[in-house]
Amino acid sequence: MAIGLLLAAVMARARVRGMTFFRTVLFLPQVLALIVVGVAWRSILAPDGLLNDALRAVGLGSLARPWLGDYTWALPAVGVVGTWVGTGLCMVLFLAGAQRIPRELYEAARMDGAGPLREFLTVTLPGLRPQIAVALTLTIVAGLRNFDLIYITTSGGPGNATSVPAYEVYRRAFETNQVGSAAAVGVALTVLIFVLTVTVSRLVEGRRA
Repeated sequence: MAIGLLLAAVMARARVRGMTFFRTVLFLPQVLALIVVGVAWRSILAPDGLLNDALRAVGLGSLARPWLGDYTWALPAVGVVGTWVGTGLCMVLFLAGAQRIPRELYEAARMDGAGPLREFLTVTLPGLRPQIAVALTLTIVAGLRNFDLIYITTSGGPGNATSVPAYEVYRRAFETNQVGSAAAVGVALTVLIFVLTVTVSRLVEGRRA
């Protein structure tokens, strides 16, 4: 969300040729199936993959590692992939919201001597509150129910380092035949998503009131 908000703020202020192309490229992960994304990134993050080759090419071979097979780095690596996927959606939401903010508010802020940062904090950010609520809800739900990306890239490993709740439901139901336990995790996950969604909505409505 933070990256999408930053990109939207920059694109809303800057007038650069080819902006539509950049928006399309950043939104492209939303169009691709997560299975395709997972296979592509599994190849990139492999021990002999593109990322490690690039690190060795610039003299940083000591940083190369099996990213998806490392107990410390497996979950952050998958998190980076998930962030890359979600950033485009957040950016498009924020860009659409920024276009609805009256230009007079920006002009008034500039007349009062507000710089870019102050203008963002006092005009853009409050104006994007509904879009921020939607983006926050979507990213929370996507993060908690994520299964296919984990299944394709790490299968919950190494060990259980990336065994997120949605994958744990699958593992218990179809691999260890703990159907009751899987159902309990699924129900708990559903309740958690519902509570978080309602909380975000209430917070936004309360702030708007």
